Amino acid sequence: MSTSYRIGLVGKPSVGKSSFFNAATMNDVPEGAYPFTTIDPSVGEAYARVDCAAPEFDEECTPNVGYCDDGTRFVPTKLVDVAGLIPGAHEGNGLGNQFLTDLNETDVLVHVVDFSGQTDAEGEPTEGHDPRDDIDFLEVELDQWYLDVLEKGIERYESGYTTEDDAIEDELAEQMSAFKTTDDEIKRLIRRVDVGFEPEAWDDEDKLELAREIRKETKPMVIAANKMDTPEAQENYAAIANDPDYDHLTIVPCSAHAEKALKSADQAGVVDYRPGDADFEITGDVSGDQKQGLEQIRDFLDEFGATGVQAALETALFDVLGVTPVFPGGANGLGNERGEVLPDCYLIPPNSTAEDFAYSLHSDIGDGFLHAIDCRTNRQLGKEYEVEARDVIEVITTN
Repeated sequence: MSTSYRIGLVGKPSVGKSSFFNAATMNDVPEGAYPFTTIDPSVGEAYARVDCAAPEFDEECTPNVGYCDDGTRFVPTKLVDVAGLIPGAHEGNGLGNQFLTDLNETDVLVHVVDFSGQTDAEGEPTEGHDPRDDIDFLEVELDQWYLDVLEKGIERYESGYTTEDDAIEDELAEQMSAFKTTDDEIKRLIRRVDVGFEPEAWDDEDKLELAREIRKETKPMVIAANKMDTPEAQENYAAIANDPDYDHLTIVPCSAHAEKALKSADQAGVVDYRPGDADFEITGDVSGDQKQGLEQIRDFLDEFGATGVQAALETALFDVLGVTPVFPGGANGLGNERGEVLPDCYLIPPNSTAEDFAYSLHSDIGDGFLHAIDCRTNRQLGKEYEVEARDVIEVITTN
């Protein structure tokens, strides 16, 4: 199993968000071997790739969840299709309130943007639309949402509800606790924007800048530059990737259409394709038109290295959030009492210690933590050891 990270998928209508969601959450495993479940209509199971540790021990893993394909472990994660992004969402327009509620239950965002410029601000067909406008639009909506909450905290602080001993960062952290922020984090961000710790001296621009920094920290974002199989999108991508105004964002070139087509063809036995790979093999009978379409997709893969769907998800988890994949193992053999070999791969927060990892397994295991063992070296690890990606660790506990 894994810690339940939730990736929020956002985007205006007609940009390919549904295609991305469907492509990412298709059942990639042999039918009947691992039942696929959609949690609810807007939440699906996607996968993040991790190099399996079992081959290093001359073993073959037996995953409890997800699956392993030729040494690549596909670890489940939640993908949330967040609907209702329209102008004024932060004011409750349209599905605004539900949009913000769903958004707030996610850890990181993937914003699907039509880089071809063929959908306008409302998602209607057009030509020459600047994808920057869509990127800016979402950031402005989120900044205004955060600003509304921030200003309520400032009002509370200035109204006398707090004691003289309360600092502004304490009040703001409490007011913005739904964003999973802390007083130390707020203090650090106040220092970063250099507005001082006296909110009565903050002007409107100071408040907006602080709200924006808190948003960037607590709702990090990856841009899925979709429809990159068009020349217009490629031109826009080249321009925006070199625009310093967007240096704070990671932009991943993507074709959700290509990923969906390859996965469907793979399930039909027409091609052999593993999600995220840079190539595929045609294994079945295809018509001339089908072959032409597949070769166009191959050209795209040759140009960009992959369809970008897996890359966008994994960039969000591993690069932006810094999530660490760790395998629970045994120093005297990777199998458990049921003979399962490395059945689990946990996705845990960055900078986690061996003791943190023990608690992610079970609170009782954490409470009884004695030490851990690195299963590759048999080295004993103390509770302060900082876990590294793909560690195989046995936890020794009194419980």
